[in-house]
Amino acid sequence: MTLPEESGAQPSAEAILSPYDGHVVGHMPVAGADDVESALARAAETFPRMKRLPRFVRADILDRAAQIIEGRREEIARLIAGEAGKPLYDARGEVSRSLFNLRNAAREARAFAGHEVPLDVDSAVFEYQTASADGSALDLSNADLDTLSKLGRRVGLARRYPIGPILAITPFNFPLNLVLHKVAPAIAVGNTVVLKPAPQTPLTSLLLAEVFAQAGLPDGALTVVHCSVPLAERMVKDERIAMVTFTGSAKVGWHIKEQAGRKKVSLELGGNCIGVQRILVHEQVYDRFEAELVRRVSACKVGDPLEEGVDVGPVIDENSARRIESWINEAVAGGARVLAGGRRHGAVIEPTVLTDTTPDMKVECEEIFGPVVTLSKVGDMDEAVRRAADSRYGLQGGYFTNDLARAFRALEDWDVGGLMINDVPIYRIDSMPFGGWKDSGLGREGTRYAMESMTDIKFLVVNYG
Repeated sequence: MTLPEESGAQPSAEAILSPYDGHVVGHMPVAGADDVESALARAAETFPRMKRLPRFVRADILDRAAQIIEGRREEIARLIAGEAGKPLYDARGEVSRSLFNLRNAAREARAFAGHEVPLDVDSAVFEYQTASADGSALDLSNADLDTLSKLGRRVGLARRYPIGPILAITPFNFPLNLVLHKVAPAIAVGNTVVLKPAPQTPLTSLLLAEVFAQAGLPDGALTVVHCSVPLAERMVKDERIAMVTFTGSAKVGWHIKEQAGRKKVSLELGGNCIGVQRILVHEQVYDRFEAELVRRVSACKVGDPLEEGVDVGPVIDENSARRIESWINEAVAGGARVLAGGRRHGAVIEPTVLTDTTPDMKVECEEIFGPVVTLSKVGDMDEAVRRAADSRYGLQGGYFTNDLARAFRALEDWDVGGLMINDVPIYRIDSMPFGGWKDSGLGREGTRYAMESMTDIKFLVVNYG
């Protein structure tokens, strides 16, 4: 396992600042072109060793990494809160999810396997195989059992093998757990990883690399590269990379797919439903719902993410906060009303509830990525599903109903990667398949599903008859 500063000339270090008050959280080495080349070369050179490691060795590395993180829970949670601006309770929850993620990957590393493909399922195959040059073939319809029992003497085995170095490009909103959604499955199946974390939150990735080194991961199996966009694009195009796995915005994700060439690509992109952005409520309960929602949102404590009891901290930077503020103002200018919040303080957006919005407003049709929800009244649930599904995104949705038939019909009509019945759309257990339809992505994450995408099949047929 290598870090950029270990290769070639010493790179410069960038100060990583708190999005809340701008204090220096830490320093991150900045990778140059030589560092990027070194990372790619080492990932390619180390892959033959990684793919031959026994399953239990890979699993033990993942388990040891979990043990190390368990012992450093509070330190890691505070680092996440510091560089991502995430409230402490939320950062602690992310550490807990990461422990599950690692331990589940260790379990899957021990159990992950291919399967047998039956080859004796059709008589026509055997008639073809026994045919002579003149076209005559064994008449299986009149063959005795002894003859038939001698025919099925082939076995087919579909075995899965790691595909090679993985380029993992990760976002800022979950700087530990979403990194592990890529790194842990890759290690579990025997791939190497070049990790390019979000520029705003690289320190957690740097710490994770240290954890894996301490856990016994082979040198060169995981390299963290904090680099510019042009250098990241160079890695995306590099033929030594077997797969690019990206989580982030739709615009960047689909650009990566265009640049990746023939390599595998997995995209976990945005949406306007995963983080509870649009709320559609039946008119019969709307007034009560609105009053309770506004009461609870207004009661949220806003402030320093490192302070106990804070519910909402800053967004990732002040530019993002200004964008969110402009979307709110644009909606209000178009006729929307602010029921709660709506103001910006530096990089902090007050938890905001908007109503009287329309589907064409950015606060409804684009991913706002901030503490803002829109609240709309609908006459019936079929209308609600139609309106929810009327989007270029399709990551996850939440549908509250006591009618199971309606729930299944909603799943047919609403093209989302996951539909949560009587739960919020952000619900996620890290072992479940996660990904989107339409502009929300390509492929699925979740430990075993990511492991499948990071491997490919070699098929073996043995004729032993």
